[in-house]
Amino acid sequence: MLFNVRSLVSIAKLTRTRKQLLRQFWYGPPAQMNVHLKGQDLLTLQNYTADELKYLLWMASDLKQRMKYKGEYLPLMQGKSLAMIFEKRSTRTRLSAETGFALLGGHPSFLTTQDIHLGTNESLTDTVRVLSSMTNAILARVYKHNDLDLMAKESPIPIINGLSDLYHPLQILADYLTLQEHYGGLNGLTIAWIGDGNNVLHSIMTSAAKLGMHLRIATPKGFEPDQGITKITEQYSEEYGTKLLLTTDPLEAADSANVLVTDTWISMGQEEEKKERLKAFQGYQVTMQTAKSAASNWTFLHCLPRKPEEVDDEVFYSPRSLVFQEAENRKWTIMAVMVSLLTDYSPQLQKPTF
Repeated sequence: MLFNVRSLVSIAKLTRTRKQLLRQFWYGPPAQMNVHLKGQDLLTLQNYTADELKYLLWMASDLKQRMKYKGEYLPLMQGKSLAMIFEKRSTRTRLSAETGFALLGGHPSFLTTQDIHLGTNESLTDTVRVLSSMTNAILARVYKHNDLDLMAKESPIPIINGLSDLYHPLQILADYLTLQEHYGGLNGLTIAWIGDGNNVLHSIMTSAAKLGMHLRIATPKGFEPDQGITKITEQYSEEYGTKLLLTTDPLEAADSANVLVTDTWISMGQEEEKKERLKAFQGYQVTMQTAKSAASNWTFLHCLPRKPEEVDDEVFYSPRSLVFQEAENRKWTIMAVMVSLLTDYSPQLQKPTF
């Protein structure tokens, strides 16, 4: 079909960005649903509304129910491929994305910096442009979040953040699905974070209030969350009517909390800081003593891998610990993200109560 490209672009500039135009050409018109995520990126949960977050959790629950418990085969990714760039090693992110995309009928390609020319003979821009021409989405686990921003700018296909120094959105979606399954809803829950002010915490901070959850954060001095993200979190708390506490006292953070959460104190790339960090985090180990301050229905989350200094065995392996359910849900939530960003499929099961 012949058409005037100049006219098309001129009209598009009035209504959408260049990237949105490229994506509409690539995927076609958006599905007629209340939430439209097809063709979008997932770089940070900050960019997602409350309804969009709920939709992703609904999608994850739907896929889990239909595929795991009902044994249905849903080849929603048939004919599609996923490029997976991993600058950092991974267990859960790699396995959840690789097996999840394949289970949906697609073809995932796992790419480390030793497998492709990225950073050696080819720039990130050139790499992304090539991958965008051959695949339907790119999942990237990177050191610098700015690299994801550049990828999103250069790519007409969805970019999914598999982890960066600022955010870990896929992990938090899995956390929320786990809490949804356990408590039957998220609104009104209080999350207590006890540990480092890191990327996992940042993703909680930029999303919890949107789902009606209160947040209590305990970090040692010098290891607080990013100031800019803290300011955004304060604004969200006011906007959504939730409570926010920042302290250096783990027991104060745990007070009346439904969910106790921690993470590694020494992330990849911070090994040289190990001695300093272990000293700074003394008293931050989550134990049954910590839990005495929590609500009677408290549970424990950790994104793994876990080290004993972060949480003792009594808590980690207790019936209150949801860590292995949480780990499995990485698969269902990444599948929900890929289905939402790449297809017109909408959940068939009844929408959960959030």
